[in-house]
Amino acid sequence: MFPSLQAKLERFEELERSIQDPAVLADSAVLQTVQREYGGLAKLAHKVREFNRLETEVEVARTMVDSEADPDLKAYAQEEFNTLDAQRLTLQTELEDLVLAGDAATRGSLIMEIRAGTGGEEAALFARDLYDMYQKYAAVRDWKCEVLEFSPSDMGGVREVVFSVAGEGAYRSLQFESGGHRVQRVPETETQGRVHTSLATVAVLPEATEVEIEIKEEDLRLDTMRAGGPGGQKVNKIESAVRITHIPTGLVVKCQDEKSQHKNKAKAMRVLRSRLLELRQEQAHAERATQRKLQVGSGDRSERIRTYNFPQNRLTDHRIGVTLYKLDQVIMGQLDDMVDALLKFDRDERLGQQPE
Repeated sequence: MFPSLQAKLERFEELERSIQDPAVLADSAVLQTVQREYGGLAKLAHKVREFNRLETEVEVARTMVDSEADPDLKAYAQEEFNTLDAQRLTLQTELEDLVLAGDAATRGSLIMEIRAGTGGEEAALFARDLYDMYQKYAAVRDWKCEVLEFSPSDMGGVREVVFSVAGEGAYRSLQFESGGHRVQRVPETETQGRVHTSLATVAVLPEATEVEIEIKEEDLRLDTMRAGGPGGQKVNKIESAVRITHIPTGLVVKCQDEKSQHKNKAKAMRVLRSRLLELRQEQAHAERATQRKLQVGSGDRSERIRTYNFPQNRLTDHRIGVTLYKLDQVIMGQLDDMVDALLKFDRDERLGQQPE
């Protein structure tokens, strides 16, 4: 009944076999990639298996109802059929929701990029607040975070931070965070008590697998350099920092957080692969953009999507018109109300596009 989900179950079973493969077990990088994809598909795969089992049992019960002559046994079979069919219909609704959610439902990992925008040091401090907010939200959900690139500012903010988030439902929950985040508050550096407006941008990239995005070595230019730290920290004596340029697209990715050049290259390749997938998705989105009245999931980094007003303790998402007067809680990682509102809006919008 759900061919797209059945295909994902088959992929899950393929990964299940891969995890037992000695060659995969011997290569930690390959194993980690397989486990990330496997984890993202696990919940859905179990639901599809359960649905398939229920469909079989419903048919068996239906046959018993139709063929049983004894009234007592027929009544028992009917009761069994009713119970199984109710379970099947409940699970069918869940699977229909997953189909509507599309690829987002089964992605277990993402790469998030946060950059300070207009507003100088205050923008960098706000970017740090956003980074902390997402880290706290991830911790509550038991998701694993890994920093891929971190560029601090002089006052403890961040000019740019790139990190991965992995765990069940991570991408589905955070997919709509891309865009411009505006803050209105009195900066720490403000002596007159005036409210300033600053901006930070967030990009959420679905973490791509090597199966999805194949990159040819001849399309890459690799530059190595010594990694330098802020504020007079010692620089590395070896060239461990890596900058990778994808020649066909001009995309540039750098990483210097690890002491090992090999590890920095591996991290940079993860980011590059995800940015290439984002490009592909943007092209697909542009083709269908006119079909959507309000593009919640456009991921346009220049679009101002949300305002954080600290004096009023107010958070407003301008795309869906939702305002919450508990910014103090949200900034501490309590994002569920906003995430749920965005997911509901997107689901309703997708349902509205379904052919009648």
